[in-house]
Amino acid sequence: MKISVLILACVVRAMVRAEGVQKATVYWDPTHKAVLLKEGVLDKAGDAYGYYNDSFSSTGWGVLEIRAGYGETPEPDEVTYFLAGYLEGFLTARQMYDHYTNMYPQLITEPEVLVAVKNFMAKQDAWSREQVKLNKSSDPLWSHTGFILSQLDGLQAGVADWAKRMGKKPLSLFQVQFLNAVGDLLDLIPVLVPGAKANMKLYKEPPMGHCSALIKMLPGYENLLFAHSSWYTYAATMRIFKHWDFRVSEPHTATGKLSFSSYPGFLVSLDDFYLLGSGLMMTQTTNIVFNSSLFSVITSSSLFSWQRVRLAHALAHTGQEWAQTFAKFNSGTYNNQYMVLDTSKISLGSSIDNGALVIVEQIPGLVEYSDQTQTLRRGYWPSYNVPFHKKIYSLSGYEQMWMEHGDDFSYDLCPRAKIFRRDQGGVTDLVSLKHIMRYNDYKNDPYSKGDPCKSICCRNDLQKHRASPGGCYDTKVTDFHMAQRFVSEALNGPTTEGGLPPFSWDLFNSTEHQGLPRVYNYTFITMQPVLFAP
Repeated sequence: MKISVLILACVVRAMVRAEGVQKATVYWDPTHKAVLLKEGVLDKAGDAYGYYNDSFSSTGWGVLEIRAGYGETPEPDEVTYFLAGYLEGFLTARQMYDHYTNMYPQLITEPEVLVAVKNFMAKQDAWSREQVKLNKSSDPLWSHTGFILSQLDGLQAGVADWAKRMGKKPLSLFQVQFLNAVGDLLDLIPVLVPGAKANMKLYKEPPMGHCSALIKMLPGYENLLFAHSSWYTYAATMRIFKHWDFRVSEPHTATGKLSFSSYPGFLVSLDDFYLLGSGLMMTQTTNIVFNSSLFSVITSSSLFSWQRVRLAHALAHTGQEWAQTFAKFNSGTYNNQYMVLDTSKISLGSSIDNGALVIVEQIPGLVEYSDQTQTLRRGYWPSYNVPFHKKIYSLSGYEQMWMEHGDDFSYDLCPRAKIFRRDQGGVTDLVSLKHIMRYNDYKNDPYSKGDPCKSICCRNDLQKHRASPGGCYDTKVTDFHMAQRFVSEALNGPTTEGGLPPFSWDLFNSTEHQGLPRVYNYTFITMQPVLFAP
């Protein structure tokens, strides 16, 4: 259900232009269907309140925290999500404009691609909203889909409010949809316009997927370590770490509380790196679908991966429930390996119950999952853009790629599999976890063979030939105890491990990088919500 509102503004202070903390509270007027926004205040009686700490230039991360649904008068869930989106859009609008400016040319380079993407997304949006109308009263999946779409509408409305005050043209619904669908578009664009020119493959042919992840259980079950490093274009390094606390009345809801790494305008992590109020933790790495025949099943009558991730987070109490929810209405786009960890099934120093680690993999037409707790009991689960499940591995074309191109496409013997196997034994705490997730000694490591992208944290900008500004550009880490408090540590920027030089845009000025730092040399900072209720 799309909410139409009259936007009223009560400006308490001027918009913060420089680095600093922006606070705001929004109130809902149900009689006039109007939003009242007050800047500069955090009113716990408001329908949504929060802040954006514009610390990006100094730390590499902005921080956004929003609480919604805790007002004096309970509002419908769809209003709660709309107001949460509105507040986020208003507080992070400037960053959204910058991020859109940087990401659009990475994905859409030709007019025919734009037309095809707009048409598909319009059809998908219309289908989703129609399904919400038809099914929300009988199916919690569609109720929550409606909430997510309301949040998206609120996001656009909040940006429009900010744009009006700044005298700027507001972002369109398509532009906001584009931001959220960046991951899905990596697969969707080649399907819609075969052979279209797009800057999506940053690495030497044949292409590899994005990201590295490691889940490590210490030998005596003393602690669990959890980490993820993103790989993609450095143009995507406009980062925001988000903490959301939404009170939701829908009875099937598992949680409305999330802490996650993200980007401006994204109602999802994309990386992904999530700590959830349900006790689940999730991360993923992306796989390539080499078998293009699979894409024939892609249809606009489906839910994008970013939407299904959000639905699984909201409705799942266990890893199996997460997989089952995520598998519904599979779009076949943004095909990943998801690792879902259930902390309720882990007793440190004692035992790990079945269901503690569920691995979920998607390709067009199929989502497969399995309980891999026994692997975790033995020590560690690595992830590095090669499918684990044999059926997914074979159908997506990795088996054929391995036969044609060698061990880079082997689950057991690709470079990162060997490096993780060799070095994970030295991971005993957060310090050593950070080290392995930033590891890149390509000049000396025999498994890297001189390639700066055959390591845990790729530096494609250091290639001798065909260098491009892309690779591993962040790392997030946490452990069992920290995760209980929604605490993690995060670093933005390409790795400098082993004496590698900090990345600078000076050699790559032709790539759009509006609002991004010239040189990246940040350190890890702690992420922890301050508004969450105890």
